[in-house]
Amino acid sequence: MTGGSRLPHFADRLAALVEERRSRVVLGLDPDPASLWPEALERFGGGSAGGRFARANTAEAVVEHCRAAIVSAGPACVAVKLQLACFERLGAPGWEALEQTVAIARDHGLLVIADGKRGDVPVTARAYAQALVGETPGPFGPVAGLGADAFTANPLLGRDSLEPLVEAAAAAGAGCFLLVRTSNPGAVELQDQGDPPLHERLARLAHELGERRTGSSGLSLVGAVTGATQPALLARLRELMPRAVFLLPGVGAQGGRVEDLGAAFAPHPAAGLVTASRSIVNAYAERGGDPAAAAAAAAEELRNAVGGLSGH
Repeated sequence: MTGGSRLPHFADRLAALVEERRSRVVLGLDPDPASLWPEALERFGGGSAGGRFARANTAEAVVEHCRAAIVSAGPACVAVKLQLACFERLGAPGWEALEQTVAIARDHGLLVIADGKRGDVPVTARAYAQALVGETPGPFGPVAGLGADAFTANPLLGRDSLEPLVEAAAAAGAGCFLLVRTSNPGAVELQDQGDPPLHERLARLAHELGERRTGSSGLSLVGAVTGATQPALLARLRELMPRAVFLLPGVGAQGGRVEDLGAAFAPHPAAGLVTASRSIVNAYAERGGDPAAAAAAAAEELRNAVGGLSGH
């Protein structure tokens, strides 16, 4: 997707891809420059230029790492989730690496979820939306943004901070995943507190923002990040958000189990997406052998496991 273009409804594109690939797996790419696959470094001969070349060479190596992961694990997935911070920390070359990775994912038929958890006052939210799924008007013509198919957003500033993001997503045929109940242990300190708990109030907000923005699949472009590490909450969250696509991080390295996630998939085969990063990309650390082969096997195993849940 290019900035400013209008594509069919995000949930309908997702549903079609889920059916085509028989998968509900999202490949998370959080590239750590200190832990790249060996093949990503081959072109550099094992040496280190250092100095002013460090950022550029590191960014190029990150692209090759992401390319290799997409080529090997991508066939078992429907999307990639790119952790923006892992690219942005490399400066300008890092953003170029991000754009190249988006293009590689798209060349392999995958949707792209930009994981930046953006959220701010409305005027800044509009700028975030332009950067992620739209374009920015300028004196020399429009400047295209990243062109992601979906992005994550932080709802804690309230409804007015989210409306520009959701409106931009709708205009671009993109999706917006709101943080509702995250997978990290510290989430309990805030998200599970109150009566009703904060995660239920956030779920109601997500539903209200998305209930009139559904596609022919019956699913909304406003989805929800609902951690796989708290499966006991999924049935209630599904009750509160019957049209939302659930983005389910936390399987594998964080301890979440696929077999506990059935409630997420109840309304539709595409109503849940299981995202896995380290358990796929770093699978070779446990399995041994070639990183690409290990990632491909781990992704295929996860696809098969998720395929056995209700809704598919």
